[in-house]
Amino acid sequence: MQKRVHLIVAGAVQGVGFRMFIDRKAKELNLSGWVRNRMDGTVEIDAQGPETAIEELLRQAKKGPSRSLVSSIRKEERVPDKDLEQFTVVM
Repeated sequence: MQKRVHLIVAGAVQGVGFRMFIDRKAKELNLSGWVRNRMDGTVEIDAQGPETAIEELLRQAKKGPSRSLVSSIRKEERVPDKDLEQFTVVM
């Protein structure tokens, strides 16, 4: 069963390789969606795939790469999108 989540990750998450970390983890988990930096210093993630893979991505996002410090994650469940086919970093 496909699950889709929208995450806003706050903390020291820009300039520390966070987007590339999420991109790599999402691809390892065979998820589709995207990740991008936001103007307010947070990172936004939209990910879709099997529920167990989504939960693992959420665990990885809470941890982040070694130079990051995640202070909070806002999570919203969304309706799966059949047009999401791969995972990308949005600039």
